[in-house]
Amino acid sequence: MGERIEIVPYRNTWPEEYTALEQEIRAALGPLALSVDHIGSTSVPGLSAKDVIDLQVTVADLQLPVEEALAAIGYRRLPHITQDHQPPGRTDLTTADLAKQFYKYSKRNVNLHVRQHGNFNQHYPLLCRDYLRSHPFAARAYEEIKQQLAKYFPDNVDAYYDIKDPVFDIIMEGAYEWQKNQHTPEISRK
Repeated sequence: MGERIEIVPYRNTWPEEYTALEQEIRAALGPLALSVDHIGSTSVPGLSAKDVIDLQVTVADLQLPVEEALAAIGYRRLPHITQDHQPPGRTDLTTADLAKQFYKYSKRNVNLHVRQHGNFNQHYPLLCRDYLRSHPFAARAYEEIKQQLAKYFPDNVDAYYDIKDPVFDIIMEGAYEWQKNQHTPEISRK
């Protein structure tokens, strides 16, 4: 049996878990990690989510030797996942704009995305997170969509994402307008 989709109420422990994971990754990667950011639904206070901590490590170049250092602290690369979802109609995006490395963690349910600085897919999750943090009505609508998808497709991960991703692309149109007018991304650099 594959992954089961379960949306749980927001947990106050998620930010603390992120901080511990971030520190471990920074210690392992040193200056190779330009930033280590908490992304995804668990990074939005009050938002129900799957109990999966999503992290983004930003690097200067995806060819940098991060895999061995991450493996040493319990992250296993999934080599078949090499790029992110392409929003419908975004024909301006190249494979390089969506390229990433993806890792799972042995000690907890974590999705670790390694993305190249300046790429579309490196900015997208930061804007997503910041927009939902700043727009509670959009966050609640997104939460409701995820809860309904989990209710109707609890054992069908493909259906969950096939519907969720384009719906979120609609939400992101509002985020792009917000970005044009006032948003400066919050990036975790230390």
